[in-house]
This record gives sequence, C-alpha cells and structure tokens, in this order.
Amino acid sequence: MSSYNSNTARVSEARKVAIFGGTHGNEMSGVTLVNLWVKNGVEVQRKGVEVKPFITNPKAVEKCTRYVDTDLNRAFTPENLSALGGDELPYEVQRAQEINRMFGPKGSPEAYDVIFDLHNTTSNMGCTLILESSKDHFNLQMMNYIKKAIAPASCLVLLNEHPLLKYSTSRSVAKHPVGLEVGPQPQGVLRSNIFEAMRVILKHALDFIELFNEGMEFPPCTVEVFRVSERIDYPRDANGNIIAMVHPNLQDCDWEPLNPGDPMFQTFDGTTIHYQGSGTVYPTFINEAAYYEKQQAFVTTRRETLVAAAIRKA
Repeated sequence: MSSYNSNTARVSEARKVAIFGGTHGNEMSGVTLVNLWVKNGVEVQRKGVEVKPFITNPKAVEKCTRYVDTDLNRAFTPENLSALGGDELPYEVQRAQEINRMFGPKGSPEAYDVIFDLHNTTSNMGCTLILESSKDHFNLQMMNYIKKAIAPASCLVLLNEHPLLKYSTSRSVAKHPVGLEVGPQPQGVLRSNIFEAMRVILKHALDFIELFNEGMEFPPCTVEVFRVSERIDYPRDANGNIIAMVHPNLQDCDWEPLNPGDPMFQTFDGTTIHYQGSGTVYPTFINEAAYYEKQQAFVTTRRETLVAAAIRKA
C-alpha cells in the first residue's frame, strides 16, 4: 500500500478524447497529423478510450490562413457560444458553436474529458505544453509523465491563468484542455523535426491516459511551469506604427532569462531599448508572426514549481 493513498485525488476516467488540428489553418503539423489520423487512426487509438481526431477550422485550412473572419482560438466565450444569428455570424463563431455542441457543452458533465489542441509557432519555443489551470492535477500529472518520457529532450509547460491575458480557446470546451505548441516553424510550412516532435508528445499523452484509465496510481510530483505574467508590445509612434524590432540579443531566446537592463528592442536607426522590469522574467512567443495583429512582441513569464496531488481513477 502506497503511503500517499489517503491524500490521493480521485479523478473520473478519461474516456472521451479529441485531438484538434487546424484551429489555425496555416499551422501545418496539427493539420497534417489530424488528417493522417482521420484516414487511419490506429496510431492514436488506446484501449477503452474513444479518440476523435478533428479538423476544427476547415475553411481556414483550405485557404492555408490563420482564420477566415476571426480567431477561432479566441472565439469560445459565453457570448459567442450563445449568440443568435446563424449564418449571419462570423464563420469562426458559427464553428465555435458547432464544436461546442459536438465536444461540449463547455463546463458540462457531458463535455469531452480531454482535448489536445495542436499548434505551431514561428517562435523558437521548442515543445511547449499549455496548461490553463494550476489546479488541474490530472493535466499536471500528464505533463510530468510526458516530460519524463521524452527526456533528455525538453518539453516546457506554459501556464496561462492570467485574468486579463487568458483567452477562450477551442480546447477549453473539455474538462481537461491541453494545448501543444511546437516550433519554430513558418506558417504554411511543414518541417519534419517539428512534425515528429508533436507526434511523439501525443503518443506519450495518450499512453498516460490509457495507464490512468487502467487504474495506475500516479504519486505526488512537482512540475516546473512558466506562468504568463505580461504582454509586451512593440514600441510604436503616435500613429500606432511599429518603430522597433526585437533586439538580436533577444531574438530566438525564448525561455532564457531577461534581466532588467538587458537589450529588448532595436529601433530602425539602431538605438537599443532595454528591459525596464523589476526583476528577471522568461520571455516566450518572441516575435511570433501571428501576434503582430495582436500588438504583442512577446509575453513575459515567471518560473515556478507546482505540486500535483497523487491521482487515480474514481
């Protein structure tokens, strides 16, 4: 008998699992993997689990663009999910409602247990798992399992529960939403190393779910996470035009410490703008192509360690 049994969290089995690709139609690893698994899902099937690979934004995939009318990965707000208007609504809002009907409803007992949402970034982030709640012990245990399984390769965990910077993702329909962000990869391009890295992480994630459902107990563990702290925009002039670029010392240095006084931006005439924060931060999504429209040069994060409770199936 394990000594941690009395404090073990009982979590419902994960019987319904979805794998979303094409939430952004130009992020090709997820699009390609999901299309592959729709044709032949043997690789992602696990005993006692219904695994559904699904293309979330087919029109954007067809056009190889991030979205058609509005960003699907920001569209799952209560207002959008309850909006009336049918065909008059923006395409991605219609699609969000459809996805919510199929895989939700969001926040309900009927919702899918786990949704993996597959993304690529143009930033030099490597493999990143995105966690939406520090209290989700099932996801923390899964992420710990994945990190150990792929070691010595790296897979970092980005925690976004910032009240102002958190957004309504397509995966948020599930009880346990998991984002997977792998880069660097240009939009509309497929790189074999990025494709394979994503595929391997999915394999271990599904293995974890199968083991959990079979009754394996996972002991308490600690997980290092990078908690989203602040969104940093590019320097702009009075008309809102960008007047500086990410500094060469910062470019491609996702997850590396940025200290007060370090170079952050370089203006077009060569002037360096230094980071003026109060302490060390860890920037990520540095110079992400898709975030120019969102007025974001990068996000800062702070490193912390979360404790995941022991879990076993209820």
